[in-house]
Amino acid sequence: MTLLASFASLVAVHAAAANPLTVTSPSGNLRVEIEVSDGVPSYAIRRGDEPVLIRSRLGLILREADLTRGLAIVDTARAARDTTWTQVWGEFGVVRSHYRELRVDLATESEERPSRAPGRGSLPPVTRLTVRFRVFDDGVGFRYEISAIDGRDSVLVQDEVTEFVLPNDPAAWWIESYQNNRYEYLTNKTRASSITVAHTPLTLQCGDNLFLSIHEAALTNYAGMSLRRAAEPNESAGDSRNAVGLKADLAPWSNGDLVRAALPMRSPWRTVQVSDTPGGLIESPLILNLNEPNRINDVSWIEPGKYVGIWWEMHLGKSTWGSGTKHGATTANTKRYLDFAARHGFSGVLVEGWNVGWDGDWFRNGNAFRFSEPHRDFDWEMLTRYASRKGVRLIGHHETGAAIENYEEQMADAFAMCERGGVCAVKTGYVSNDPDVQQPAGKSVPPGEWHYGQFMIEHFRRVIETAAARHVMLDVHEPVKATGIRRTWPNMMTREGARGQEYNAWSGDGGNPPDHTTILPFTRLLAGPMDFTPGIFDLHFDEYRPRNRVNTTLAKQLALYVVIYSPLQMAADLPENYEKRPDAFAFIKDVPTDWRATKVVHGAIGDFVTIARLDRQTDDWYLGSVTDEEGRALATPLTFLDAGRKYRATIYRDAADADWMTNAYAYVIEEREVDADTNLTIVLAPGGGQAIRFTPLD
Repeated sequence: MTLLASFASLVAVHAAAANPLTVTSPSGNLRVEIEVSDGVPSYAIRRGDEPVLIRSRLGLILREADLTRGLAIVDTARAARDTTWTQVWGEFGVVRSHYRELRVDLATESEERPSRAPGRGSLPPVTRLTVRFRVFDDGVGFRYEISAIDGRDSVLVQDEVTEFVLPNDPAAWWIESYQNNRYEYLTNKTRASSITVAHTPLTLQCGDNLFLSIHEAALTNYAGMSLRRAAEPNESAGDSRNAVGLKADLAPWSNGDLVRAALPMRSPWRTVQVSDTPGGLIESPLILNLNEPNRINDVSWIEPGKYVGIWWEMHLGKSTWGSGTKHGATTANTKRYLDFAARHGFSGVLVEGWNVGWDGDWFRNGNAFRFSEPHRDFDWEMLTRYASRKGVRLIGHHETGAAIENYEEQMADAFAMCERGGVCAVKTGYVSNDPDVQQPAGKSVPPGEWHYGQFMIEHFRRVIETAAARHVMLDVHEPVKATGIRRTWPNMMTREGARGQEYNAWSGDGGNPPDHTTILPFTRLLAGPMDFTPGIFDLHFDEYRPRNRVNTTLAKQLALYVVIYSPLQMAADLPENYEKRPDAFAFIKDVPTDWRATKVVHGAIGDFVTIARLDRQTDDWYLGSVTDEEGRALATPLTFLDAGRKYRATIYRDAADADWMTNAYAYVIEEREVDADTNLTIVLAPGGGQAIRFTPLD
């Protein structure tokens, strides 16, 4: 028998014996079916008898080979794993990773070249594509792996045909991809059939008790994935009369390439979180579990905390980033913030506008930034010593204007300067329109690169690793979306990647509406922490921007510290505004940023959400509840508290006559004794919120 005949026989055996293949989650609640029909690989997901995704295509089209058709199953392997691991910091302390795995090896025969084996005639080489599935009780992850192709050391991905075919037309919460302003848009709520091309995480409600989030994990050396609405579902979907097909859409390089991959290649995990409730999506650790373990041996320098900063005053127009009479980052002003931070127990002071490069049109000339050269009115050496004496650290700021070559040439020295000065964290920025990111030496084809294309994915990782080598934590603005890399590189603390508080200061569209923060926990925050910058107490700022305001009550600003998770949380307002309301400010000073447990008590996407979190260092629980423009009374069982213990609940709530539009500052602080059997009624004003600290009385 010839080698070709042997290969054909092997393919036939596997195709007959193991097609379709099935792998279930540990509890058996989810089942994935993989099959190859007429050479086309596909998968489907079921929850019991209920379809989650119907038949959806798999595969990659490479410049070197088409791995979407003419394929057969040639080998499989199964594994199971049940372990726990501890987060360096996070919304959970100990995380369980429990899954079943199925590896499926697919092969195609290429007719590009004859066999090198003499005397055997023409024997085309075989190209293999591995698809690895991991099935958890809370969702599914799968990725592509290519070990070798015809002796090459790299391949070019020209398309990824991965599909997510929904059996019906569910409700979808999404923002449009490939827009100028990256991820910073208000969320659309439509039917899935109205999606054009959407960023992930994409959240879907498929029924009264079926909620999905489609995203990706461990985005490394690859392009970011959006989801494009397919004109028609794939024919292999079966009964597709009401089906909605979404296809992977990879952000291209400026010359049109999608992914330039060295071999062996592993794609990011394509993820589908599945839950009975929207809150179950928040509690799911699926994205983290699909990332590699921590690579930083000594993590003693990585410390979550709260900070204040010279930041909001620039957004208001009280001061400027650039030098001059209104310059914010002066030595005197920084000392004022350091004194305030020390007096109230904050660990850091962010200073924006401290370095050379802000004068002139920095938006179009990021090459002017100097990351180791302070303004003449900012005494770096003195201020780092002063901060150390106060027990507070400066938080650096590196705005790049998306001039990547300029930043990469300087960042090693800049992070070394931070380490010498005791600057423990740096906030980076990449303000520019998309696609306007520039490759080094003008290699971009105009107009430039996308913030979430492979060029920037690789740049962001170089920054993380360079910062880690100098013991610097990162807060990234204008970032690529989070995909769980914080597990592998825990100095990647938090990032923006959505419309934050700053839009309330200057946005011409009225700022963030009241429902914005009732959507974020179920969408953007499923990817990872967000530096939203809560805590504004002067909600109207008539002195600086009378046409703008914060569209919440004051109590809601407190609740956001629990609802919107970030290991680095900013008290974003001006110091003088906090000193006017010390009773409410007490909650911001007390609330932790590192948690042992997270429980979603109840929530409806875009309407309201209530989240309780357990402090990692004490037995105190904290609760945040927020609503949209509607007032609500929510029956809230406190079953997350330890049974048999009494707690003092310190409640920061909207007053009876509070309303975000007409009476935003009306709040009440009260105390009561509660336990796990208490059913608390949380009353929320329109646009309001409630924050509670539960302290054990024993």
